[in-house]
Amino acid sequence: MKVLLRQNVPDLGAIGDIVEVGAGYARNYLFPGHLGVEPNPANQKRIEQEKVEHATREKLRVDRLKEVAAKMNGFSVTIKAKANELGHLFGSVNEQHIADALAAEGYPVRPEQVALAAPIRTLDKFRVPIKLADDIQAEVDVWVVPA
Repeated sequence: MKVLLRQNVPDLGAIGDIVEVGAGYARNYLFPGHLGVEPNPANQKRIEQEKVEHATREKLRVDRLKEVAAKMNGFSVTIKAKANELGHLFGSVNEQHIADALAAEGYPVRPEQVALAAPIRTLDKFRVPIKLADDIQAEVDVWVVPA
C-alpha cells in the first residue's frame, strides 16, 4: 500500500515521501497516528505546504539550540557526592545527576542528552558532552566534590 508521509518517520521516510508499506502497518499505525495519508493530489498539495512550515519551524529550533549550545559550552556545574579519603565515590554520578544539576542552573537537559561514557566514580573535574540535537553538541565541566 502506498502512503504519503505527513511527518518524518524513522527508518521509513521524510515528510512528503510516498512509501510502500504493508496495509496493516498503514491502517494500524500510520493513519491513526496522523503520520501518513493516502497519496492523492489534494493531500500532496497540503503536505507540500506542511513540509515548508516544518522546514521553517525546524530552522528556528536549530537556531535556538545553537544559541543554547554556545552559552552552555564551557559552563561549569558542581555536584556533591559522598567519597572516601582516596577520592572514590560511595556511589556514582550518572546522567540523571548531571541533568538535574544543569536544570537547577537554568539549562533544561534530559538525561538521555548527556553523553557520559561511563558513570563517574571519583572526585575530579570532568568534561561531559551534551548532545542537544543530532549535529549540535555542547561540552560542560562537571566538578565532583566531596559532600
